[in-house]
Amino acid sequence: MKDIKRWLPGALISIAIIAAILYYVDFQAMWNSIRAADYRLLLGSTVLSFLWLIVRAKVWQTLLRDRPTYKDVLLTTGEGYLLNNFLPFRLGELGRAFLLSRKSGGMQFSEILPTIFIERAVDLVFSAVIFLVSLPFVAGFDGSERIGYIVGVIVVIGLVFMYILARNNQWALDLFHKLSARWPSLQKFGGSFLESFFQGLGVLTDGWLFLRFLFWMTLDWAIALVAYYIITLAFFPQAEIIWGAFILGAAAFGGAIPSLPGAVGTFDGAIAGALTLLTGDQSTALAVALTARLYNYLNSGVIGGIGLMSEGQTLSSIYRQLMNFRNKEKKDE
Repeated sequence: MKDIKRWLPGALISIAIIAAILYYVDFQAMWNSIRAADYRLLLGSTVLSFLWLIVRAKVWQTLLRDRPTYKDVLLTTGEGYLLNNFLPFRLGELGRAFLLSRKSGGMQFSEILPTIFIERAVDLVFSAVIFLVSLPFVAGFDGSERIGYIVGVIVVIGLVFMYILARNNQWALDLFHKLSARWPSLQKFGGSFLESFFQGLGVLTDGWLFLRFLFWMTLDWAIALVAYYIITLAFFPQAEIIWGAFILGAAAFGGAIPSLPGAVGTFDGAIAGALTLLTGDQSTALAVALTARLYNYLNSGVIGGIGLMSEGQTLSSIYRQLMNFRNKEKKDE
């Protein structure tokens, strides 16, 4: 019953968006736009989609302080995205930490999980910056430079706050223990998690490591931006690079909304909605969204599939292991 309550809101959101797509989109026009697309550009964006995942693995390995091998991190990254595409509750994030802890030779699950949270937090910052900076240009608003400056200041403030938290982690832990004294189970679990989280947050206090992390993260988002622009260009020859930024930001937020596995409906609706605002062509906009989804399945399916096969695993077996692991963690609390 608890699991139903968890996935039902996301399922309803996905179903509502899918219903809207089915109502408004002319699928014959969408098929015609797919047939007329520039497949040379689509081939180039396919290569970029794999390159994006390859660099994303380097981002995560940097957060892990290069302790696991790059091969293990790459395959586990692919496995995590593959799990997110097909399993509920965004188990791919938990699955990444769980699977890598069995390969890394010494790194514990509690050490690995915080690095994923940090990665996702910085992803949110990048997506907000890209979306908000592109919005004034695509909407024809004045003052876009001012908005860019404001967003930049907010990002700096956020990073400074995390840096201060990392430098004063003992004070934060003591405060948590003081406030949670009335709830022993929360204090035990939360204290253990926070210790590991602050250890992962320590990347901010290591100047060279943090710069490396930011470099790879920036490169990864730049690749994504170019890939989305090229996909859009294959369907809309008049597309501009700022369109790619607007669509990428919308896709990132759409993927974060509660939904069915793989952000079905929300991801597609976000991209199609953003492109419809730009072009007024709902059918071709959906073709772009479905192409982007296909690439997500393709890169994670190939790299994640290789990882699962090399370990003798299947999606169903990983799902059972993750649910058993999650239930065990709850009992230990």
